[in-house]
Amino acid sequence: MAVSGLIMLMYLVAHMLGNLKIFFGSGEFNTYAHWLRTMGEPLLHYEWALWGVRVVLLAAVVLHGVAAYQLSRRDIRARPSKYVHKRRRASYATRTMRWGGIILALFIVWHLLDLTTLTVNENAQPGRPYENVVATFSTWYGNVIYLVAMLAVGLHVRHGFWSAAQTLGMGNARRDRILKTLANGLALVLTAGFVSVPVAVMTGVVG
Repeated sequence: MAVSGLIMLMYLVAHMLGNLKIFFGSGEFNTYAHWLRTMGEPLLHYEWALWGVRVVLLAAVVLHGVAAYQLSRRDIRARPSKYVHKRRRASYATRTMRWGGIILALFIVWHLLDLTTLTVNENAQPGRPYENVVATFSTWYGNVIYLVAMLAVGLHVRHGFWSAAQTLGMGNARRDRILKTLANGLALVLTAGFVSVPVAVMTGVVG
């Protein structure tokens, strides 16, 4: 669970940085999108490196989902009956991890259909990623889906990063405050970075 989560977290950071290139204009953003398909050349063929990233990411997503299911079943077996008195000591991010994961899984499918296969993007133009991003965020439903998903990303990262650190033995009484601060900061930066793109399109900064 922790290792697959960290793999996806590294991808999210790289993906956010790539997305922010949209603020430098269509030329630079489209060049970046083209580079993703040619990286590794001439050692690797066209899109081989990109497909390698996709395979690793898909494996991480599947393993993360399987691990979440297994941990959930173990939790139920360990405590089949509910506690008589409930006390909400966990944070909101912790309590919504399961639903956040489901939201993100559904969003990944939508995101691929929207900007990779261009199936649900009505104004998509093959080979023009900048224009396709603008087309997506020029629709109310594209913005709503993306913004909800990015808020879920922030909450998921906030709790997931700290939990992964504990699982991998990085946490202790002295480091907990630092790890929680890092988790909060990372979640905030990722959420703000991703959200800035649709907001820029909606406000006319990008278009």
